[in-house]
Amino acid sequence: MSYSIGELAKVASTKVETIRYYEKIGLMPQADRTSGNHRSYSRGHRDRLAFIRHARELGFALEDIRALLDFSDRPEASCAEADAIAKRHLSDVRSKISRLQALEQELSRMVEQCSCNVVADCRVIEVLADHRHCNHDH
Repeated sequence: MSYSIGELAKVASTKVETIRYYEKIGLMPQADRTSGNHRSYSRGHRDRLAFIRHARELGFALEDIRALLDFSDRPEASCAEADAIAKRHLSDVRSKISRLQALEQELSRMVEQCSCNVVADCRVIEVLADHRHCNHDH
């Protein structure tokens, strides 16, 4: 089965520009061309794009996706490096979650302490104007 770039974009729920970008940076192999010079994508292209999209949805960086794709092209190789990439990404996600939780607590505290009367008494404005009033690290 072959796909035009528009069909591939639709099947993969992505934009045509994204497919072209992935080709440009080498994540996707160049498509074959029809006699009319239109791109023609295979099932392999579709599967590779699905892999990239899923990895992006999970928040992997493009350079990590490139490495993971290289590993997937060598099914007989050890998966230790792929595991290391995933573990590093998981650690980064956990760190971001921790920072977001601290941010949520600080914003909640700011909002709860605001008297909602006039700007002169507004705790939100006060904390934003002078970060010494914040409880979280900067």
